Amino acid sequence: MATVRTALAEGITLFDTADMYGAGENERLLGRALGHHRKDVVIASKLGIVAMPGLGVPLGLNARPARVKKCVENSLRRLGTDYLDLLYLHRVDPSVPIEETIGTMAEFVSKGLVREIGVCEVTPEQLSRAHATHPIAAMQSEWSIFTRGIEEGSRQEAKRIGAAVVAYSPLGRGMLTGASRATTNLALLDVRRFLPRWRRQNLARNLAAVELIRDVAHSLRCTSAQAALAWVLQKGSDVIPIPGTANPMHLRSNIAASDITLPREAREKLDSMQASGDRGEGFGRN
Repeated sequence: MATVRTALAEGITLFDTADMYGAGENERLLGRALGHHRKDVVIASKLGIVAMPGLGVPLGLNARPARVKKCVENSLRRLGTDYLDLLYLHRVDPSVPIEETIGTMAEFVSKGLVREIGVCEVTPEQLSRAHATHPIAAMQSEWSIFTRGIEEGSRQEAKRIGAAVVAYSPLGRGMLTGASRATTNLALLDVRRFLPRWRRQNLARNLAAVELIRDVAHSLRCTSAQAALAWVLQKGSDVIPIPGTANPMHLRSNIAASDITLPREAREKLDSMQASGDRGEGFGRN
């Protein structure tokens, strides 16, 4: 709650959540935290991932029309609002044509309950098909110095259709900060323990690369996290990174990254970096 209040005070206007985060609890918290600020902010939520009740652990995908309708109604109720500014398809359900899901979501636009539609982690072809069904305002994908798959086509397709690119995990799920609590000192049940990039041999190589990011940051008199965020921000005015944090101090530090300009040499050095090990993307990681 304190972090949301700090964000509002600092001029942050985009708040991103999903129906599966905490099995709906994150939407409830955000609704309470925003309160009378609703008209001043953009709220984005997502649907399509089935989560374990009470825990938010992803179990599978379901983007069938009947469930889409129920999800929208539940999100509006939990957020305490009568409309969503942006509604994402969290993941494409392979058992349902994307046109069918997007078409159902579009019904809520016509009713005034949703203003814009977005999609997450889609291929260029899926993005094109979704946009042909209803205009897509935003494409959300993981994008960071260590995660570059979006650059292989989806980013170009988003540009072609005029969709904003919302980059989640721009700090590599904490790895790019170099902080021990996000790399070598994880909690026992931290999901990152099971991801390829945190396995012993990969982690050693990745931390060596993080040291190079630290060197770039040192030359710019900023933190590694700020350098990593500046790298994403300089990918275009249509790119919006959404670093997550529950700490007001970290939030202010993240915001300060928008004032950093990476010189060409630093940008090229960061461009050349590669992560060791797959990102291990799974249901509901954004």
